Amino acid sequence: MDLNGTFRGMDKRSFLPRAFLLATMLAACTRAAPAGVAALPPPLPSMTAFQPQPAAPSPAPAGLWVDPATPQALRLQVEKSSPALAGRPDAADVRLELLSAQPAPGDATWVYALAAAFPTVRDGAGFGELQAAWDGQGGGLLMSAETLQAMKPVFGGQVGEGVRVVGAQELGDELWRERGAWAIVPFEALEPRMKVLELDGQSPLRKEFDPAAYPLVAHFRLEPGLYPLPASNRDPQKLVTVLVTGTTALVRAISYKMQVNGVDYPARDIGDWLRAADILHISNEVAFSPDCPPPDPNDGSLRFCSAPANIGLLEDIGVDVIELSGNHVNDWGRGALAGTLEMYSQRGWPVFAGGADALSARQPAVLERGGSRFAFVGCNASGPDFAWATAGEPGAADCGDYGWLVDEIRTLKDEGYAVIATIQHYEYYSPEARPGQIEDFRRLAEVGADVVSGSQAHYSQAMEFHAGAFIHYGPGNLFFDQMGYDYANGTRTTDTRREFLDRYVFYDGRLAGIELLTAMLEDYSKPRPMTPPEREQFLQEYFSASGW
Repeated sequence: MDLNGTFRGMDKRSFLPRAFLLATMLAACTRAAPAGVAALPPPLPSMTAFQPQPAAPSPAPAGLWVDPATPQALRLQVEKSSPALAGRPDAADVRLELLSAQPAPGDATWVYALAAAFPTVRDGAGFGELQAAWDGQGGGLLMSAETLQAMKPVFGGQVGEGVRVVGAQELGDELWRERGAWAIVPFEALEPRMKVLELDGQSPLRKEFDPAAYPLVAHFRLEPGLYPLPASNRDPQKLVTVLVTGTTALVRAISYKMQVNGVDYPARDIGDWLRAADILHISNEVAFSPDCPPPDPNDGSLRFCSAPANIGLLEDIGVDVIELSGNHVNDWGRGALAGTLEMYSQRGWPVFAGGADALSARQPAVLERGGSRFAFVGCNASGPDFAWATAGEPGAADCGDYGWLVDEIRTLKDEGYAVIATIQHYEYYSPEARPGQIEDFRRLAEVGADVVSGSQAHYSQAMEFHAGAFIHYGPGNLFFDQMGYDYANGTRTTDTRREFLDRYVFYDGRLAGIELLTAMLEDYSKPRPMTPPEREQFLQEYFSASGW
């Protein structure tokens, strides 16, 4: 009953009699309890969904103690879940501890690397030598305070005389200041300016790395295990190797050797390097053509074509992306390049720095590996004019004033790509970079390219780090027949035989390390790995030419 509605409009005089009458009627309708039976108590008020319930008490945040040996990346991750910190392990409800026993499922395995400044000639050391460096015999062993605590059990429990604690952010700079020093660095803290040294033949930059056979490893446990720790700081599924190479031109003597010895002949000594890459880049400067004449090893002309069968070499090495910035791409006519583009398309090989017309020549080649995205962009700065693509004809991308390439790199970086930029610049037959090269290459580094590489060099050139990028002004030839002649100056030289193959190691999309592979051309066609003395001399010469 709506009492407000019932009594609406009544004055006080009429209200009382009528209220009395209503009460009498209600009493008459109420049945009395039987004799001898107590009256029921009034009903309790019903609990409705709208009544507030008493709040459950919030548990006090668990105190977390973090072992001083914990690497910074792991510490930050755990502290996000347990913000209340305890000053002592015995005052903590939760402890993140360095293990002295064997790890169990749920524990974290942390991998560390032995590193030096990038312009270091030697490639590795044995654990005995590293132990001696820890003890004070050597050029010094640098590490952060937490890494020192993590490594003490590895080296016998005591802090060695050779150890010097350096802030984690200063390790790279300190290695460059102290060229004879080494550092022990958590894998996730590696940077390209560091050279990762093999330790007893193992390197965490390599695909075949086995952490179970590697001494620089620490294990951590969360007790109690309220939430899972990351299994490791090194997930091999996120490791991507990109191999960037120099000039390839399957013509003259190299094409002849392929006909005589088999199409795979040029790669027989370095094929494992090439096929092991997750992304293999080849800068192929010459178009394939069915009317290409038989190769002549003594042909001195510079108008090139290649037999279609020679594409079998690129198939054999497992090429992933083709650069078309070369100044010989249209030597045999634009129709030959159009046919070559179709051959690449049939094999699923993306191209960049050249294409079917000027617009497509500027498009990047994009690939995805290990959950990360990679983009290759490039152009031809040196010409000749007939090598450049036009509005309706194929060719190389004209660098112009580089404005379009700068914009493209910025866009790709904003979209989350790792960017490898290449330039077919002017050719020089000495290692130092020229002022025009420095200006152009640095410009691409400054707008976000991770790597900038020169594709023009038949004679290897210097390298540098700039604006967070690695610049190599020219790795040199890959597959070309220059055994001992400087075609630009008409003089004899064997330096065109020496080659860099640049292996870039990305982890989770970030450039983590660089390995310089070195080869020597043999038999006008076939690069082979350098011998240790050849490699030592080559690296010393080029590190010096780079101002290092």
